[in-house]
Amino acid sequence: MSKTAQLKVLSIDIGGSHIKATVLDNTGALLVDYSKVDTPQPANPDNIVKAIKKLVKQFSGYTRISVGFPGYVRDSIVKTAPNLDNNAWKDFSLGKKLEEELGQPTRVVNDADMAGLGVVNGKGLELVITLGTGFGTAMLLDGKLLPHLEIGQSPITRHNTYDNYIGDRAFDAEGKKKWNERMEKVLNNMQSLINYDYLYIGGGNARELTFKLDNNVKLVTNQEGIKGGARLWSEDKALTPIVPSSTINK
Repeated sequence: MSKTAQLKVLSIDIGGSHIKATVLDNTGALLVDYSKVDTPQPANPDNIVKAIKKLVKQFSGYTRISVGFPGYVRDSIVKTAPNLDNNAWKDFSLGKKLEEELGQPTRVVNDADMAGLGVVNGKGLELVITLGTGFGTAMLLDGKLLPHLEIGQSPITRHNTYDNYIGDRAFDAEGKKKWNERMEKVLNNMQSLINYDYLYIGGGNARELTFKLDNNVKLVTNQEGIKGGARLWSEDKALTPIVPSSTINK
């Protein structure tokens, strides 16, 4: 039996509203129901790590840890966290900190990237977007993660980034009808910019979409996305993301 087949992965999803966790087998199947806690405020590294430690006390037997984080991450080090306590997270090595606190090898990637690994078919150019506190994106080519782009932080109008244009605050301020009009514009932009083969839409606000979606567009759940944590440790090269060598624990 391969080492991958024996893996049990603690998969953690850090969001602007909640932190979720579960334990997965090597295929991404849930071994236990996922649990969640509110994201603490202020959402700085110390408070987030404390919340994670409290949340995962109920889980045991895992041999690897995967974390999806809402920001730009490189080598499991957070570079930006625009929807958390951004300045406090700059250059924070979340992977190293969780390895020290929880005692198992840890990989941290952008939350949309991890969700993407959990939902894609692995064929062609696939785009995953998450609609929640902000606008998350991930791109995969034949099942492999492409370099992450913080599209949510790029401008869509003179005064708005994508995060500001269609995030939670925009939904609350503009209302469902106006928000859907904006989402139609955003999806048209994504099609023109990326020319994807398939699009997957997840996040808490995905269920608020009211217009007809194209045949190559699929709504996915957060539960499906968290399964991507298993693929961060997969030996299957067709599913293994591009992970810098410095994040790999022998």
